[in-house]
Amino acid sequence: MTVPAPVSPTPALDPVVRHLYVHVPFCPTICPYCDFHVLTRRAGLVERYLRRLEEEAAQLAGTYRVDLDTVYLGGGTPSFLRDEELQALVGSVQRHLGWGRVENTLEVNPGTVSEARAAHWQALGFDRASVGVQSLDDATLRFLGRQHDAAQARDAVTTLVRRGVRVSGDLITAVPGQPLAADIDGLVNLGVGHVSAYTLTIEPGTEFARRGVTVEEDDERRGFEETQARLDALGFTRYEVSNYARPGQASRHNLAYWQGRTYLGLGPGAAGHYPAGEGGGRAEDGRPVLTTRRTNPHLHEWLTGEQGEVEAIDAREFVTDALFMGLRLRAGVDLADLSRRSGLNVREAYAAPIEANVGRGLLVLDGNQLRATPNGWWVLNRVVTDFLDL
Repeated sequence: MTVPAPVSPTPALDPVVRHLYVHVPFCPTICPYCDFHVLTRRAGLVERYLRRLEEEAAQLAGTYRVDLDTVYLGGGTPSFLRDEELQALVGSVQRHLGWGRVENTLEVNPGTVSEARAAHWQALGFDRASVGVQSLDDATLRFLGRQHDAAQARDAVTTLVRRGVRVSGDLITAVPGQPLAADIDGLVNLGVGHVSAYTLTIEPGTEFARRGVTVEEDDERRGFEETQARLDALGFTRYEVSNYARPGQASRHNLAYWQGRTYLGLGPGAAGHYPAGEGGGRAEDGRPVLTTRRTNPHLHEWLTGEQGEVEAIDAREFVTDALFMGLRLRAGVDLADLSRRSGLNVREAYAAPIEANVGRGLLVLDGNQLRATPNGWWVLNRVVTDFLDL
């Protein structure tokens, strides 16, 4: 096994957490392809969720130095919360953790949007909406088990754009019979500045898996390539494997994940990436710890105060995680910056897998910048496995 070469005994990690993810697990219905931690609401459950959320926000505020740039409410369906419930949630966050100075995103189901509700969301401080359009074709939406139709999706996006909200539209690709080009053109014509396009994936335990639904690799590849070609022609840049933006419209919050930054995870099932604290500390096996990852338990355990799983991240794991996430970006990974933050000489320690994948045409090394090629994006899991195998 190769021992990573040290650069500095004191990695330059930001001790302040600047990003917050809040998980809202409630949905009106469960889509047949969904494997996230979601559930339908029941009497009293949202009230208990909000009380526990405030407790956890206070705990995080007492544990970490927090100065937020971004806040992201995901789910589930955060826009499914009633106006007074969402206001209570935002109030808890602001009291204990503040609010994002740069970007505050609300995930939105098209069927929950009205002019009055959009105005309320803006008044609460949300300036960006991620709208689960998925398709603008009614037959495709029915296949996906969505509760909204194409007309509702168009109306929702139009309402938000007209109000000056920065809108990202989600699309699912590789759906049998989907008119993908029309979906892309239609969404862009509504005025969105950002598109997230995800291949339909059949996860174990989902309704689609139980029905035996499958997705052909040829359809995946076709959707992958057609989406890029179409959005390129429409003035969008693919800045991450599944994300496209007009200039200045990239998701600042999600960039924090892909760039290996720390962030708070609030709510049931939420994951957070946290500074290790003064002196860093050591794992049980003696490894120096750079950061920690914590994944909260699901709702019913979380409501009792259960803390969930905690993983100590040493320099080697920090680097491989940063490569796995960072190579998803069009810009790739600055190896000098990653060396500075991790304390390892990344270019020297990982010379073998870098050289091998550059030789295969899957990576490009330009100075200190390591990027995946389009073919490398398509097999990125395999590329990163070479780094894990050292």
